[in-house]
Amino acid sequence: MRRLRLMGLAVRAIVMRLAPTMTATRPRLLLPIRRLRAVIGACAAFHAAGPCIAQPVAEPADYPVRPIRVIVADSPGSADEFFARLLGEGLESLYQQRVVIDSRPGAGGLIGNTLVSRATADGYTLGMVGVTRLITALLREPPPYRALADVVGVAHVASITNVLVVTPAMPARTALDFVKYARARPGDLNYASLGIGSASHLAGEVFSRALGIEAVHVPYRAVMNTFAEMGLGRVHYAVLTLPAVLAPVREGRLRPLAVMTPLRSSVLPEVPAIAEVGLPDAQFDSWSGMIAPVGTPRRVVEQLHGDIVRALRHVPLRKRFLRQGAESTPESTPDGFMRHMQEEYLRFQALIRARGIRAE
Repeated sequence: MRRLRLMGLAVRAIVMRLAPTMTATRPRLLLPIRRLRAVIGACAAFHAAGPCIAQPVAEPADYPVRPIRVIVADSPGSADEFFARLLGEGLESLYQQRVVIDSRPGAGGLIGNTLVSRATADGYTLGMVGVTRLITALLREPPPYRALADVVGVAHVASITNVLVVTPAMPARTALDFVKYARARPGDLNYASLGIGSASHLAGEVFSRALGIEAVHVPYRAVMNTFAEMGLGRVHYAVLTLPAVLAPVREGRLRPLAVMTPLRSSVLPEVPAIAEVGLPDAQFDSWSGMIAPVGTPRRVVEQLHGDIVRALRHVPLRKRFLRQGAESTPESTPDGFMRHMQEEYLRFQALIRARGIRAE
């Protein structure tokens, strides 16, 4: 009975609101009466669920109308977090909405990547990811998330050069000399990484396997520990990202022998490319890109892609990327970035199986 009274009050309020228009001639009465009948019908249909309150029909909103969250499955100061922060600044200026960078490090990227996979597919939760999204899923059985099936590509953001670095005490002065030195001492050399299954671990495995080097893998939790051990001569070499090694290289604490890319880096132009010295099979690029949960509206993905590409073509932003040893990649497409991740997934899957790599 109480619900019927409330329904009656709602209808009465609507009648009073429409009263001025009902004093017109009969042809002008048609529209208000139709609206009134529609409201009464809706109230009757939803009577069992509770009181009916007439609401205006909302038009589809433009994107974005509220803050955007970008999840980074790594710690503040990492390459992915750096790229997310720079792009976030550009998108904030364009959209007049906050872009919140949410760093969720831990468990080799498991925490942050799982959050991206399970997020609502509305364009308001995105992920800035790198190769660890693929590696973490490959190393765990069953996989904690679906590395590719859970997401769609938005934009390939950056390509990051890796560098073969050795201790200053290493007698080899070139990459070819180092390969000869290492081959002559099977099992005697150690190489460092930032943990089992990390990008630096796989980069070291690619390098060792391609060149027939037998070396002992020594994982560390922090890059500074890696540098300290290399400085003491307990670890002999590593394949790490250029942003990570740039400072110790310039300070003379590490010696770069090659960048692991087809061409030289403009940041270290004096260091030859690994392909240039005749070792193309040892190439290993890292990358960062933006993804969204699968099911995100295509128009939102395309809008984000277009706006990110415009930001990546902005000269000041490109220079900031270069200072970190990274190249922005504005020529990407959402589908192209997805294909790139699929190719990388198959590559890492084959390597992990061949080398018998297991999670910690």
